[in-house]
Amino acid sequence: MGPAGQGGPEDGTAPAWQPGRRRFLGACAGLGLASVTAAACDAAAPPPERHRPAVSHRPEAERDRPGTPEWRITSRGPAPAITGYADRVSVTPGEECGLYVSTTASSFRVSAFRVGWYGGAQARLVWSSERTRGRVQPEPRFLPGTRTVRADWPRTLTLGTAGWPEGAYLLRLEADSGHQRYVPLIVRSTQGTGRTVLMHAPATWQAYNRWGGYSLYAGASGAYAARSLAVSFDRPYDADGAEKFMVYERAAVVLAERLGIPLAHTTGTDVHRDPEVLRGAAAVVCLGHDEYWTPEQRRHVTQARDAGTNVLFLGANTCFRRVRLESGETQPARTVVCYKSSLRADPCYTTQPALVTTDFRQAPAPDPESSLTGVLYEGYPTDAPYVVHAANHWLYEGTGVRPGDGFDHLVGVEYDRVTPTSPVPEPLEITAHSPLVCDGRRSHSDSAYYTTPSGAGVFATGTMRWVEALMAGTADGGRHHGMDARTRDFVTRTTENAMRAFAEGPAAHHRPAVRPNVSEVYRDPA
Repeated sequence: MGPAGQGGPEDGTAPAWQPGRRRFLGACAGLGLASVTAAACDAAAPPPERHRPAVSHRPEAERDRPGTPEWRITSRGPAPAITGYADRVSVTPGEECGLYVSTTASSFRVSAFRVGWYGGAQARLVWSSERTRGRVQPEPRFLPGTRTVRADWPRTLTLGTAGWPEGAYLLRLEADSGHQRYVPLIVRSTQGTGRTVLMHAPATWQAYNRWGGYSLYAGASGAYAARSLAVSFDRPYDADGAEKFMVYERAAVVLAERLGIPLAHTTGTDVHRDPEVLRGAAAVVCLGHDEYWTPEQRRHVTQARDAGTNVLFLGANTCFRRVRLESGETQPARTVVCYKSSLRADPCYTTQPALVTTDFRQAPAPDPESSLTGVLYEGYPTDAPYVVHAANHWLYEGTGVRPGDGFDHLVGVEYDRVTPTSPVPEPLEITAHSPLVCDGRRSHSDSAYYTTPSGAGVFATGTMRWVEALMAGTADGGRHHGMDARTRDFVTRTTENAMRAFAEGPAAHHRPAVRPNVSEVYRDPA
């Protein structure tokens, strides 16, 4: 992906029109770079701060509680003003986690906002800390073998979550200077039976994180060849602290809660470790940018599909990179390893080829993502109208669309398409078929729906801008790319149709794929 969070040739991928090939960077091959190893955390934690815990309420009533519009960041300030990270990607309700904060201010506060509907306010203040003394933390550590940046700071305070409802949280750090940053935290569900599971994508958040000068895309010089081969959760996120969540996930969380369907929350890194939350789930929703998966996560989601759980992909480029999770300084699974085009330097290359961290479709263990998603990631960048093909499909009920109707700028900046020469589940219906130009080549983006013998239904939007479009034409902020209120209304209704139908249980039982049309749409398999 490119420096703005999208795919591009600087990461060693092939041109968009060659989905199965990659150009390897010879300068990176054969370096024999070591993988990250675990280390015990020896930082002493101070006594827990005094907390004002929230009162526990029934989950189905949570969306109707009073929210607050005061959750947004109003002044980011310079990078050193305030920043921080948590020592857990997620917790279950009642678990503690540590916060590690660096600030140039003399003191700061922490406010925990749960993202949801709340009558349109979109967040509720669940907890706030007392004023805490600030300090500038030490310079981060740099692990040269994998070019990994780790803050490894002493713990600043311990945060308890007793009484916090399950959900997606923004911990807002606010310095007494008025400058603010977020720290994302998921309060995850342990059971998802009968619920729609929102699966957040912290491995992808971390892959793009350039805090300390390094991400899985570029090093301090900006060069791809100097990128990290492993990135750590033991450091803050760059920008506002929660950019990928804010752009690609938040609007879908708000919409899902507004619908009132039973919801559960988890992360890809938790599904990697334990698939229990998917057991008996009505549906699992992969949000707008969910690129980095472990083989275990993919296997667990596929097993859920094969047991009748519906799957909804609200983005593009999903399940594209195969990664490993390794221990960090504070907890297990704190390091995301992905060698990409330097795969021959991956320590697993000769011993465990199925774990080599490169694209899923690539050797030495090729397994194209289309066998799960129905579509295949093809390229970046593009900007094109979304063109409806099967206007009478149940997904588009209530939108008023007709065949050939288009929605400007909805396809971008990365896209997927059905690729008949790659594994494609059947029966599969292409619902949108959008002509585009990418890197000078003509192609298409596809939305696709298929059903399985288990009863599961699977829908993939085929464009990364889908979740962004849920806020298009509003004053809510975000990057709308020229999308308008008409596009927002279409995407909102289509997403509502999918979520409501999938919440009813195995979609093949009440909305089967009965009009497979891949051979009709792609008469020429090239």
